[in-house]
Amino acid sequence: MVVAAGGWRSCSQKCCVSLPGTQEGAPEPQETEDDSDSAWESRALRGAVVGEVPGRNWDYSLQAALERKIWKNWWVRGILTLAMITFFFIIIYLGPMVLMTIVMCVQIKCFHEIITIGYNVYHSYDLPWFRTLSWYFLLCVNYFFYGETVTDYFFTLVQREEPLRILSKYHRFISFTLYLTGFCMFVLSLVKKHYRLQFYMFGWTHVTLLIIVTQSHLIIHNLFEGMIWFIVPISCVICNDIMAYMFGFFFGRTPLIKLSPKKTWEGFIGGFFATVLFGLLLSYVMSGYRCFTCPVEFNNDTNSFTVDCEPSELFQLQEYNIPVVLQSVVGWKTVRMYPFQIHSIALSTFASLIGPFGGFFASGFKRAFKIKDFANTIPGHGGIMDRFDCQYLMATFVNVYIASFIRGPNPSKLIQQFLTLRPDQQLHIFNTLKAHLVDKGILGSLEDPTL
Repeated sequence: MVVAAGGWRSCSQKCCVSLPGTQEGAPEPQETEDDSDSAWESRALRGAVVGEVPGRNWDYSLQAALERKIWKNWWVRGILTLAMITFFFIIIYLGPMVLMTIVMCVQIKCFHEIITIGYNVYHSYDLPWFRTLSWYFLLCVNYFFYGETVTDYFFTLVQREEPLRILSKYHRFISFTLYLTGFCMFVLSLVKKHYRLQFYMFGWTHVTLLIIVTQSHLIIHNLFEGMIWFIVPISCVICNDIMAYMFGFFFGRTPLIKLSPKKTWEGFIGGFFATVLFGLLLSYVMSGYRCFTCPVEFNNDTNSFTVDCEPSELFQLQEYNIPVVLQSVVGWKTVRMYPFQIHSIALSTFASLIGPFGGFFASGFKRAFKIKDFANTIPGHGGIMDRFDCQYLMATFVNVYIASFIRGPNPSKLIQQFLTLRPDQQLHIFNTLKAHLVDKGILGSLEDPTL
């Protein structure tokens, strides 16, 4: 708050600063650019003017401060953030299939926001079939990505249903045919006076599909590996966003990057430490529940999707030795924790140090097209894409991290592929595997009649 040593004075609903030595009856200075709301807020946040607040004027000064735009924005953002977190808890409770549906809805909304920006910026009002083709390509790309995902994770369900089996067998050919149809429709829609603009928008649509659909697909992959791989990364990004905002709001003084003038080093560093601690605590809580750690599978007996399994070593408590340097500080020699908590440090570090660059990228995009937000879907937050710019980058990292350091060969998927082979191919694999196991000493001699 801007407080002068001489006290507070009311001046047309503005808080005027009385400098030391200013007489009560002295003429008031003319309002300049530095007296604007933004300058006042900047001085208030950075402690540029410090003094004492007389007790009798405290109520007035507090009311005046809370009426400022920056505090109104604080309350709007805070209330809606709590509402979104509550909604997040609800959909987590409803299970992985509801989460997948929500991811699809978010993907569609983000695609709509970016396509609308291109539509408005390039004044594409007269382009024939532009919107129709954009949504058609979205459908084609989703069919290509999610068709393979369903086949990969729910093979037994696909093989049980004849229509799904046909779609799965010829999935790539169908996907190519659908895309080729859209490509031909685009060529036929070309109009002489709009050639350049139409190709601009064709490229705009495909880059948007690459960013939005591809990374949404990776989010679904992470979810099917276990809800913990979906919830922890997303929660770390949310935590970092909130804590960086709070640290920057109260302590921010040093600008971080020109693309986002409101971002500060204090917020960046404070958000990092808070997010790492949050990731460790959240991982510890979730690692003890199978519903979060087990991959999503289809159960033929119950005809339902299940998340029940024997926890892997990643989610079993183990004892770790504390470095000698820290033993004298904490007073312990060992600590019991889940191995996943160690991986959570990598996730939260990426969410804090690299994830924000997704937001900086989005800021640069918005500045390039002279817009404040992608949309006005959420008051105080902008559009859905404004909330998910960091999440998509995080999803790609998590998917690469799982493939590189976590996921190994999946026996159930190998068996699924084995069962699709011809009988002679299955017999050949069986004999090869049996000979290999005998050579390794795992099975007895080939002459053993029990084999």
